[in-house]
Amino acid sequence: MSHRQITPPVRGIAVALACALLLTACATTTSSTGRKQYVGAVSQEQLNQLGAQAFDQMKGQKPQTQDGKQSAYLSCVVDAIVRELPPQWRQGGWQEAVFVDKNPNAFALPGGKVGVYTGIFDVARNQDQLAAVVGHEIGHVIERHHDERVTRQMGASGAVQLLGVLAGAKYGDSGSQLATQGGSLLAQGGFLLPGTRDQETEADVVGQRLMAQAGFDPRQAVDLWQNMLAASGTRPPEWLSTHPDPRSRIGELRKRAETLMPIYEQARAAGRKPACG
Repeated sequence: MSHRQITPPVRGIAVALACALLLTACATTTSSTGRKQYVGAVSQEQLNQLGAQAFDQMKGQKPQTQDGKQSAYLSCVVDAIVRELPPQWRQGGWQEAVFVDKNPNAFALPGGKVGVYTGIFDVARNQDQLAAVVGHEIGHVIERHHDERVTRQMGASGAVQLLGVLAGAKYGDSGSQLATQGGSLLAQGGFLLPGTRDQETEADVVGQRLMAQAGFDPRQAVDLWQNMLAASGTRPPEWLSTHPDPRSRIGELRKRAETLMPIYEQARAAGRKPACG
């Protein structure tokens, strides 16, 4: 059963039971926007390992661009955003990949992985708009949204099965197959599926702030989503399937952009003037 089909009280009980059974450090915490979160069913090290596995799986499933300019363009934007992250999120460096796919899609994973589809360049038409995409996706990582998803999934999917998965990753050949199967489950359900609407809204807030701090124009986040809405026609692209109503979202982005202009101007005055493309 998907976690989206579980009512909040039942989900909370499931998560609590999973945490108790797994004897892990499940905890209630508060995000930077003040939202209550259930996290900690797996360690950050395990999340990073699962993020790397999901990234490798994607590389095995989709061809990567042979256009070096596209790759350098993405790397430049990612580097500028990452420089504005808290120190713990900059450690170990970040890796990027551009996948050949016409859909306007993007993601970021624990362990410092960022992927975009070539279709994103059709709607992100300048470096500031691409920064809005990258900032949003990195916002999911630093706000621990993947941790939340995995914690919920462990409650929904059954703690015993996932306990075996995590144990199998450590203990020999007999555990290896379980670890691979379970890693795929977590990669898809915990990492690559879209987040909840609360998470998407939060990633908007954090991502727009990050782009302003990095010297990208936060007003361009509005233009990005207008482009995205225009490109979607009558059917929103998959990336938008769990996002807030696009028109309401654009209104919120526009309001926040005005409040972020002083931060953007301070960044530019301090010499943060990205020139990515």
